[in-house]
Amino acid sequence: MKHILVSQPKPAVPEKSPFYEVAQKHQVEIGYKPFIRVVGVTLKEFRAQRIEILDHTAVIFTSRSTVDSFFHICEEARITVPETMKYICQTEAVALYLQKYIVYRKRKISFADGSFTSLVEQIVKHKEEKFLLALSEPHKPELPETLKTLKLAVDPVILSRTVAADLEEVDLSTIDLLALYSPSDVKALIEKFGTENLPAIAVFGGSTLRTAFEAGLTVVANAPTPIAPSMVKAIDLYLQKLAKGEEIIPVEPVEDAEKEEFIRTQQHKLAKKSRTRRTTTATK
Repeated sequence: MKHILVSQPKPAVPEKSPFYEVAQKHQVEIGYKPFIRVVGVTLKEFRAQRIEILDHTAVIFTSRSTVDSFFHICEEARITVPETMKYICQTEAVALYLQKYIVYRKRKISFADGSFTSLVEQIVKHKEEKFLLALSEPHKPELPETLKTLKLAVDPVILSRTVAADLEEVDLSTIDLLALYSPSDVKALIEKFGTENLPAIAVFGGSTLRTAFEAGLTVVANAPTPIAPSMVKAIDLYLQKLAKGEEIIPVEPVEDAEKEEFIRTQQHKLAKKSRTRRTTTATK
């Protein structure tokens, strides 16, 4: 193992990246090359979805690219977003990014810790709102499907699209391990290079793992897991196994029972609160 290619932009200061420690520890070279890029939809594409922004009282953002596209669309369509609009973000970083466009006020901006369950809990706390769910295409279906299952007032809208980056300069014959971060990374890889004679592959995220598995690719390391919460740790553990000559068992997707139980719990809570409201109203 000599060369690892990470499908992410090169860090501003590579020496401060966690991958730098892995490179020093295992004497490997780390390269960076985004396999995808994100572009905002046009006003025409937005209008074709027949979504009225001002019909909503809250916007759900899962990425900074959808934040940019949302406010760009508003500007181009001459839509003035009311100060009463609420914003629910997947992470604090996305929430802070809103400062580029609006005055940051905690009373109207809330954020999750980056996990699916935390985001859903934040949304449920504001269940009375009419939500606009800002999405990038392609996207994981679990969030819109879960919000639909919970019977919340949510309108999904595509605000950006993921397209393949130029991979002409990538020579896979010089790469020993590919670190892929999204299903789109996997699709870009296959579209350009096919599925034969690929390097070893590490992936981040359950959907990325499923996409790679369904495409017939062999995955040797994945994150997040209890023992490998990050891609860096997953690769570190894989390299340790190689160094020890241990057998590398291919990774396969597993059903997330905890997530299913979480959704059922949220359904129960919302149903219970709904019954309580109806009982209170009937009593009055």
